[in-house]
Amino acid sequence: MANLTLTTFDWVPELPRGFVRDLRVRWALEEAALPYRVASVPFGDRSAAHLAHQPFGQVPWLTDGDISIFESGAILLHLGERNAELMPTDPRGRSEATKWVFAALNSVEMASLPWSILKFTGNASDTPAWKFLDDFLKLRLKHMEPVLADREWLAGSFSVADILMSDVLRLIDRFDGLTEHPACRGYVTRATARPAFVKARADQMAYFAAADAAR
Repeated sequence: MANLTLTTFDWVPELPRGFVRDLRVRWALEEAALPYRVASVPFGDRSAAHLAHQPFGQVPWLTDGDISIFESGAILLHLGERNAELMPTDPRGRSEATKWVFAALNSVEMASLPWSILKFTGNASDTPAWKFLDDFLKLRLKHMEPVLADREWLAGSFSVADILMSDVLRLIDRFDGLTEHPACRGYVTRATARPAFVKARADQMAYFAAADAAR
């Protein structure tokens, strides 16, 4: 592959560290043993140059030669298309991985993200709105539980689908949202025990710790 550059924020507050989505890309790059460099943009300033790469002012994005890709799912699919460590090579396996990539982002994360935001902000309370979000997430987890009880990885071998799904579930687990779903929790434990995840998370934490020292 061409020179790969992963761009993230130059600093973030303590709370989201270890969960900023450049971690998903770091993890994939480590799984595939692909060399890359990390660049940064200011956390508090969305410049025109930033928006040219990521029109919503978020991170991460990946540049691969003259290609610039935003959205973690799109980045992982791009990497998976070029590396057998990240995506099955047979048509059936690729189809299986691809559909679970979209399920992680469109079915599970769609339910987990508003739930997690309320948990992050301390606004999870006994209200109809909270109950709706909590029930919605529990329904998604109820459907994921038998899937993950029946297999080690979503597409047979470990793939980008597992990076995305386990990272989505990992955030729920941070707030003990998987206590009634042991298969989901076990899946997260398996995924996050992989050396590539351990290194990716440590590198992200070290990156933001170094930014503290520079502030």
